[in-house]
Amino acid sequence: MDTDADTGTWVVVPVYNEGTVIADVVTEVRTRFPNVVCVDDGSRDDSAARIAGTPAHLVRHPINLGQGASLQTGIDYALRRGAERVVTFDADGQHDVADAAAMVEIVRSGAADAVLGSRFLEATEPIPPLKRLVLRTVAMLSPASRKLQLTDAHNGLRVLSRPVLEELRISMNGMAHASEIVAALARSSWRIREAPVTIRYTEYSRSKGQSLFNGVNILFDLSVRQR
Repeated sequence: MDTDADTGTWVVVPVYNEGTVIADVVTEVRTRFPNVVCVDDGSRDDSAARIAGTPAHLVRHPINLGQGASLQTGIDYALRRGAERVVTFDADGQHDVADAAAMVEIVRSGAADAVLGSRFLEATEPIPPLKRLVLRTVAMLSPASRKLQLTDAHNGLRVLSRPVLEELRISMNGMAHASEIVAALARSSWRIREAPVTIRYTEYSRSKGQSLFNGVNILFDLSVRQR
């Protein structure tokens, strides 16, 4: 691990049936951040055992509650242990820890209170056409996204400072939590920035069908909230 590792930052990783990749994700994250908490959200595979074999902290939900609930559990855990910042980081290997480190530095420098990742600012990896269309559409339709001038409507890589986290409470357990976070930030006086990130659309993530599934969920959530 890097001897200059950031001990004030905690990385929260919500996990559901990611036993194939989660140990590698933890290993990558800990090259920059020693404090990692994985929230196993009632996985039916060996995710918990894989996490237990790493230096990451393991918190378990006895049943599957959803990604939003897992994030809130991990955030609460990190705050109780003195976190100054929290990074939310997906468990499927799509995120790059170097992107997270760059985003953390923006918050540490005092330039922003929260930084949201965007795959559209400096795209270096091809984005599936349907995914691009859905996310662009949601960004245009969402009042909160427009207010914050966001280019990416749903990115799991975020950095939130402790003052933001102490006011934020995620109540939507499923995928709707992403819209809830954006809406809360849009209502606040916090300084919000986007930062370019790379999303790795791997064979593993594609095999799980996440791109289409998540996109449809985002559109459904947006339509319900605007009624």
